[in-house]
Amino acid sequence: MGRKAEVQRALLEKLMGPEAMGLTTQQLHFTDDKVCKNFLCGTCPHDLFSNTKVDLGTCPRSHLSKLKEEYTSAIAKGEQYPTFEAEYEDNIRAFMADIDRKIAANKRRIDQTPEETQKFTNLMRDIADVEKAMNDAMAEVERLGEQGQIEESLAELQKAEALKVEKADREKELQVLSDTAGASGHQKLRVCDVCGAYLSILDSDRRLADHFGGRMHLGYVKLRDVIVEFDARRDRGEDPRRLIAAGGYTNGHSAGARPSQAYPPSSSSYRPPEDDYRYNRSDRDRSDRRDYRDRDRYDRQRSRSPPPRSYR
Repeated sequence: MGRKAEVQRALLEKLMGPEAMGLTTQQLHFTDDKVCKNFLCGTCPHDLFSNTKVDLGTCPRSHLSKLKEEYTSAIAKGEQYPTFEAEYEDNIRAFMADIDRKIAANKRRIDQTPEETQKFTNLMRDIADVEKAMNDAMAEVERLGEQGQIEESLAELQKAEALKVEKADREKELQVLSDTAGASGHQKLRVCDVCGAYLSILDSDRRLADHFGGRMHLGYVKLRDVIVEFDARRDRGEDPRRLIAAGGYTNGHSAGARPSQAYPPSSSSYRPPEDDYRYNRSDRDRSDRRDYRDRDRYDRQRSRSPPPRSYR
């Protein structure tokens, strides 16, 4: 959970109480449908991208640290909840499939090849990294100089000068790549392979560093790392669906999670948790309609019966 979002949620719970936010901590268990399985198993995009351009708002499901600790403790004791892991994987893969489609669409808009995109993105990231290393080296030069460590300070200064030359070389390479791409406005743009944002070759070093170190970009980096972990888990034969198919696990269905509802099927787009609430609501609606039909049938049967006698 993002630090700011976590503080805001904790403050609201403290001021209003968990019951006012729809939570009853005494009764709520981590297997409850109201608890966010993304939060339990790893990272929820609602928290990861709070206060960014892709802010998803507050997650409609519960993100109580106490429940996550209980879930982690249960896993450590050997309990298995593969349906939760499968739901988490489906959600993250679907969410990232959406951003990958956005990246492809943005690239088509500016007609750039994948090779150009990769080279451009790598160069801009390298320039930002070298800029940061150069600033760190200069800060170290100043610190060592103030402490009277002259030789060490001179060594750091030489390192900073070498980084300055390296940065200039990278910038020349970037300029050559830009010149060969053309002079139109679109050809001055590139698409970030990680988050889909537009990057301009005219952006300053500080702006590029802000992008690659920004909350949105780092959020997508984290989710791509999570998908790498999913793939590695499958390669090791630890796909949670294999446990689900085998049925040899205890996952607390009796505590509230129905097997048919334990995780959503793969989809072409991220399925927000509120969809589950719509699913549950439709179940209740169908049940209500059955109740109404039963009452209607009972009323019709009564209407065909002879009227009761009047004793006067």
